[in-house]
Amino acid sequence: MGQYALKIALSALILVAVAEVAKRTTFWAAALASLPLTSVLAFVWLYLDTGDVQKIATLSGSIFWLVLPSLLLFVLLPVLLRIGLGFWFSLAVSGAATALAYLGMIKLLGLFGVRL
Repeated sequence: MGQYALKIALSALILVAVAEVAKRTTFWAAALASLPLTSVLAFVWLYLDTGDVQKIATLSGSIFWLVLPSLLLFVLLPVLLRIGLGFWFSLAVSGAATALAYLGMIKLLGLFGVRL
C-alpha cells in the first residue's frame, strides 16, 4: 500500500509543479512538461515491480510510436484557441482528433506488422 501512495504522490507532485511553474513562466512549465517524466516513472515502477527489462523495452518502443499521434494535440489546441474558439471546445476537439490519430496509428502500424 505504501508503494502505491509513493507512486501517486510523486506523480501528483510533477503535475502540480508544472501547473505552479506555468503561473510564473510558461516556457519553464513547458520544458518541465515536455520531459518524458511519466515514461521514466513508468519504467522505474515497472522495473521495481517486475525486474523485467524486456517489458520495459517493449513499453519504451510502444511509447515511441504513440508519441507521434499525441503531437496532434499540441498542434491543434493552440490553433483552435488562437482563432477564438473556447477553451473547453478546443480541448474537446483536439482531444477527439488525437484519439482518432491514435486509432489511425495503431491500424497503420498493424499493416506494417508492428505490435504495440
